[in-house]
Amino acid sequence: MMEIIAAVLWACFAAYALWYFTKAKHYAPLTPDEAKVLWKIHKQNAGCSSTRWRKILHGGKIVGFECECGYKHIQKRLITINTPTPTIQTKTMAIYEKLHKP
Repeated sequence: MMEIIAAVLWACFAAYALWYFTKAKHYAPLTPDEAKVLWKIHKQNAGCSSTRWRKILHGGKIVGFECECGYKHIQKRLITINTPTPTIQTKTMAIYEKLHKP
């Protein structure tokens, strides 16, 4: 009996792990400019004649938009994907790279 329970628990754990790494998503924040550009792309692709859009907020951050026509776009990212870290280049780094080019 214990072998069956252990096998079922391992199968449930494997199924949960598969779902977690392939399907589980979280909201990815957008800047107001990104939301506006996505709305303009929607208008072009769909031939939408709406003139206004509304921000969709989650946790105080913009995660999407809703058009007057009823179209909704919500930006989601897989849980296992980290947010990209911005590369910041200082003036001294740029000078160093220019001097030490091969």
